[in-house]
Amino acid sequence: METLNRQTAADVAHCLRTISDPNRLLMMKLLERKEYCVCQFVVMFGISQPAVSQHLRKLREAGLVKEDRRGQWRYYSLDDASIHAPMTSELLAHISEEDSQLLDLLRKEQPVDCC
Repeated sequence: METLNRQTAADVAHCLRTISDPNRLLMMKLLERKEYCVCQFVVMFGISQPAVSQHLRKLREAGLVKEDRRGQWRYYSLDDASIHAPMTSELLAHISEEDSQLLDLLRKEQPVDCC
């Protein structure tokens, strides 16, 4: 049986507030599959690079994703070592792989061409 990492109510609330934004939640669902560059999310979500970066900054500051800098580019992946990882993994499992927004984002996915 998996041992849960117990957290304060404030920590759990902060985590839930952070992922309550639909774009951030979908970014995390995508990051479950693989790492992504900011430029890929710009194309997929159809929002500006600063907006994507702000979403990812909030996820990183909450300890949900990790950043790998390669030159001037940044790649993001889920932080499996995060104290929030078991809870967020369970929440992400509730999003259907057939979710229309998720499928639309995956259709827009392109290989990394900015780096």
